[in-house]
Amino acid sequence: MNPLTKMALGLIGQLRPEPPTGDGSPVLALPPPRQGGGLPLMHALARRQSQREFDPVALPLPVLSDLLWAAAGVNRPDSGGRTAPSAMNAPEVDLYVALPDGLYPYDPPAHALQRTVAADVRRGTGSSAFVDRAPLDPVYVAAIPPMNLVPAEQRSTYAAVAAGAMAQNVYLQAASAGLATVIRAWLDRPALAQAMGLGTNQQVLLAQTVGWPAGAAPQ
Repeated sequence: MNPLTKMALGLIGQLRPEPPTGDGSPVLALPPPRQGGGLPLMHALARRQSQREFDPVALPLPVLSDLLWAAAGVNRPDSGGRTAPSAMNAPEVDLYVALPDGLYPYDPPAHALQRTVAADVRRGTGSSAFVDRAPLDPVYVAAIPPMNLVPAEQRSTYAAVAAGAMAQNVYLQAASAGLATVIRAWLDRPALAQAMGLGTNQQVLLAQTVGWPAGAAPQ
């Protein structure tokens, strides 16, 4: 769907999720992240870039597992510390994964995905046509209750900083794994929040698209 059509549908409240495709599994069992592989950090930084052309081929579960762990996984099990920083160790941002067969919040302590919406919400994650076609659209959502100790006027800043750190981790893991990605802030937040079934204490911050570069998916 082209951007103008999306904008027009959004203005009249008709940009709705698509029916799910795929096996429709309510639970995705993620394998353990492969913490011993990947490029050296400086090499990944040298390759980090935004790309907007994607192959629709799905990412294998090990690749998806590594991406999610890089974004917000637990890297210090004894304390529950994560790969991305958070103020006072109170996770300000929840990570949701929009896939063709549904919407899945990521559970960092369990390193697991469990579907909450049986619909394809990818096209609602941005105005660009490629979001409909790419296999994965992570969505970063501010969670207000964990920020109770943060002054109310500073919560949006804390959440934005945390989302940016998580998104950069995805960029670096994508560079390491040979994937394409781009972060996006231009989206219809109220419509997306409704499609995701979010509550009043949650706020959509950013979305990101991840997939194989166009024509580069493994055969």
